[in-house]
Amino acid sequence: MTAVTVLGTGIMGAGMATNLAKAGLETTVWNRTRDKARPLADAGARVAEDPAEAVSGADVIVTMLFDADSVAEVMERALPAAEPGVTWVQTATVGLDGTERLAALAGEHGVAFVDAPVLGTRQPAEAGQLVVLAGGPAEVRAAVAPVFDAIGSRTVWVGDRPGDGHRLKLVANSWVLSIVTATGQAVALAQALGIDPQQWLDSIAGGPLDSGYAQLKGKAMIAGEFPPAFALDGAVKDSGLIAEALASHGVSDGLMNAMHDRFAAAAARGHADEDMAAVLHGFREE
Repeated sequence: MTAVTVLGTGIMGAGMATNLAKAGLETTVWNRTRDKARPLADAGARVAEDPAEAVSGADVIVTMLFDADSVAEVMERALPAAEPGVTWVQTATVGLDGTERLAALAGEHGVAFVDAPVLGTRQPAEAGQLVVLAGGPAEVRAAVAPVFDAIGSRTVWVGDRPGDGHRLKLVANSWVLSIVTATGQAVALAQALGIDPQQWLDSIAGGPLDSGYAQLKGKAMIAGEFPPAFALDGAVKDSGLIAEALASHGVSDGLMNAMHDRFAAAAARGHADEDMAAVLHGFREE
């Protein structure tokens, strides 16, 4: 039986860990705030006290933390306790430079590294329906297959290099964040013009301009209800990482920086922990 450790059991990691345990994998979890990890014991996971204890005996280590700094800090504590032959699957969105930094850390400890950010939010994570975008050597793919099968509906092996998975993830997230900010702008404009924004959603429904994501986030914006499926502070982080990738590869970052500014404005107004649909507040003069 594959023994897997999940470090980070927030919005995404909790659902991933639950599905690993349900799939019959020997699952251990750790989270900086223990209260977020404790409920996973009911799903069959072992709750560890610290990262080093968590990874002891693991065949696969999965990190789902906030950013490159938090992943590096936790793994610097964990890796000395890891078993020889362990594979580290890094699923958080940390950017291209962050991925290179973490891959180098894995190399320093002689640990196989798979760059595997995921597409999906809280609901797909809880349903085991994430799409895994993976980059890593062919020789470790069999070892991580049970993990990817448990957390996702599909795995896309983008290439053999760490960073290949992240390249596709940044492209995908550039599109997702564009839909969310464009929806926020349209809803804010409709409200400012004194019309019901639901009429806009209804007018595009079922046609070539329609988008399931625009309908989902637009309804949340109209209701003013933002339970986090993908938190706004994550959108601030990811839009910044995408802008960096655009600029460093000779592509204009103007549009992404404008979206980043709207996410950041909404976060500064107290909505950082809400769903990214709260970007609506970044379009209002408050």
